Amino acid sequence: MLSDPDLIVGRAATGSSLAGMLYNSIRSHPIVSPHGHTNPAWFALNTPFPDPARLLIVPDHYVLRMLISQGVAPEALGIPRRDGGAVETDGRAIWRRFASHYPLFQGTPTRLWLDFTFEHLFGLTTRPSAATADESYDRIAWCLEQDTHLPRALFTLFGIEVLATTEGPLDDLFHHRAIAADAWPGRVITTYRPDAVTDPETPDFAANLQRFGEVTGTDTGAWSGYLEAHRRRRAVFRDHGATATDHGPPTADTADLAPAEAAALFDRVRHGATGRDAALFRAQMLTEMARMSVEDGMVMQLHPGAVRNHHGGIFSAFGPDRGFDMPARTDYVRALAPLLNAVGMERDLTLILFTLDESAYARELAPLAGAYPCLRLGPAWRFHASPEGMRRYREMTTETAGFYNTVGFNDDTRAFPSLAARHDLARRVDCAFLARLVHERRLTEAEAEDLAPELAGGLARRAYRL
Repeated sequence: MLSDPDLIVGRAATGSSLAGMLYNSIRSHPIVSPHGHTNPAWFALNTPFPDPARLLIVPDHYVLRMLISQGVAPEALGIPRRDGGAVETDGRAIWRRFASHYPLFQGTPTRLWLDFTFEHLFGLTTRPSAATADESYDRIAWCLEQDTHLPRALFTLFGIEVLATTEGPLDDLFHHRAIAADAWPGRVITTYRPDAVTDPETPDFAANLQRFGEVTGTDTGAWSGYLEAHRRRRAVFRDHGATATDHGPPTADTADLAPAEAAALFDRVRHGATGRDAALFRAQMLTEMARMSVEDGMVMQLHPGAVRNHHGGIFSAFGPDRGFDMPARTDYVRALAPLLNAVGMERDLTLILFTLDESAYARELAPLAGAYPCLRLGPAWRFHASPEGMRRYREMTTETAGFYNTVGFNDDTRAFPSLAARHDLARRVDCAFLARLVHERRLTEAEAEDLAPELAGGLARRAYRL
């Protein structure tokens, strides 16, 4: 067996542990995936996925960064070069390199996700290796040709109740319209990610603003027109199912400038800016987005603290999302004060906070969420979406924020085949934590039984207004 039914929860298969019994009670609950980066075209077109390498290796930054860290060249993994230079194009050759390096993932959540996916989705009975590379490649390739492994079929197989993708403000949402026009009952919704027109340090920012005005029919050369463009675009996203926005600035800094000051700042940055003006504009726009969320009810997500594209050479040659985003220390208490003083007591606002800085859990995030009615804590994110990371998250936040100021789990993934594996792992960790609290007499069994389905999906449904 590649995946162990007793993994993390103990003897779940026989129900001889409390953690196992809790897990068995919710393991088949529908998956609520309120935040992620899967491609809506998969579900609109419902055509077969590409070969195993291009499905499971090339787009997965967790896999890429581990292989690159051990000296495997990005070109050898089929990562397209921006300059059109030569890279490996043979999917089987890429898979062989991956399989021969599979021991690198021992002890990582990536290994757990992949083991689960290989066994439950593709029926593999042994882990990939140099000796079994061709056998596993052929098995997965055969599966991907079957109707049972088309995107919509996997959506149903995984038991997904709702799945949110993430699109930018200039996206035409064509595939979401196609999904909505189809008789397929799967619920795939979008999320508004406006960074391309709120961060002056984004490449082509000035051109993006011009296009933003064209798309919305507003004058984005003026502050008032620019804000109106966001309101109109948010309304379009809501018409396509969106219940949330998402924001990924480098810091959690917010500002609350007087209208004249904000307009003057916009005039300075609308042709592109760096340094203090760019940082101040990002900070102001977080508060503006929060005000709009009070108006229209969209849930606001904040994902700060990632130093994007840490290696300039990799970014220049291969572009973003190649495994070189790095975590950084992040301040929240002082950074969020302007926004929270402006709208933090608004019960119509939900602001979900994420972090890559674990030191902020107990020191800042849990106390903030334990006080402000608008705040909720997102789950352990990216580098911390591991058994240890999820345990630390619960240990450091529950004592101050409780469970009901958190939002359950979301997978935040581009790797659709492993989506169910990620939710399964989170459910195991949460059930083990609940069982520990029962053993310590801090919860009753009945309370743990009530909390397990909340952590598996109930909290996410309510927090994201699904």
